[in-house]
Amino acid sequence: MPADPAQPIPCTRRRFVRSVSGALAVAALGSHPRPVRAADKYQDLDSDAFLGPVQILTRIEDRRVFTEGPAFSPRGRLFFTNVPVNKILAWDPQQKSLDIYREYSHAANGLHFDASGRMLACEGSAGRITRTDLGTGAIEVLAESYQDFPFAPPNDLCTDRQGRVYFTSRPGVKDPRQGNVNAVYRINLDGSVSQLLRWPQVHMPNGIGISPDNKTLYLIESHPDADHHRDLRAYDLQPDGSLANERVVFDFYPGRSGDGMCLDSQGNLYVAAGLHATRQTSETLDTRPGIHVISPQGKLLAFRETPEDTVTNCTFGDSDLKTLYVTCGGLLLSIRTTIPGNPTTPDN
Repeated sequence: MPADPAQPIPCTRRRFVRSVSGALAVAALGSHPRPVRAADKYQDLDSDAFLGPVQILTRIEDRRVFTEGPAFSPRGRLFFTNVPVNKILAWDPQQKSLDIYREYSHAANGLHFDASGRMLACEGSAGRITRTDLGTGAIEVLAESYQDFPFAPPNDLCTDRQGRVYFTSRPGVKDPRQGNVNAVYRINLDGSVSQLLRWPQVHMPNGIGISPDNKTLYLIESHPDADHHRDLRAYDLQPDGSLANERVVFDFYPGRSGDGMCLDSQGNLYVAAGLHATRQTSETLDTRPGIHVISPQGKLLAFRETPEDTVTNCTFGDSDLKTLYVTCGGLLLSIRTTIPGNPTTPDN
């Protein structure tokens, strides 16, 4: 079913599950699997078939630390963000050294490298998407508003084969007459911006990614309040960049949902989710803290626990794309994988 702002998904979880289940039963007689809670699926996993042991690469020391947004550069360095202190950091896997790439990053969160090796950034406090040429250091603003309102803080982003940029934006305002609500946007090749999904279709859009065949867009919903979406969703990505056929692939509720994610070359999703201890939300500990490998059909294939709260995001890197880099609390982690990541730049 096409994503239509005029037909919002009801906000209560009971009504939502009922409506999705009914839609799935009608569509191709159950061709899309019914979403399964994470807590029910940790038994009998063959995690070693996908993931090696967790390695601690370094601890980030600063007055405040909340790491996010890892992205591996074609030049061989891992970039990630320390959001509360406005820094973009760079890890050199060969030298095993950590440097500050940029200060005054405008609370940059998600990062991504486009097909030309330029770094895209979600600058939360500035409410904009920027693109940096690593060779010159020049920064270009790609988008900073929609319908005359500034974006709510951009959170995560990805690109399709045509070079269009998709990003999540939250927390937005409640009244769309006063500003932009929680939403998912697309920056078109001509620089215009399209709003693809919006509250209450989506509740708290977070991580975003596209399948290797460029036919499916995945979105993590991670609202901390009770009876709101905490799941992994999929949409058919049309050639014109529009979305259709919304479905829930994996349900993390009532635990902490996923935050960020990446995909391997076979289309499996690697999702950072879960908590070691409850926080002041309705989230439970049903979702274990770590990396969840989920098939496109919604089956939990593998899991590796991460050592501290809060695991936020992951990306593939190194020359063989078989190192999963994970931002986790004050730590930068790595996990070797058996399947390489999905290449996103020509040199990776």
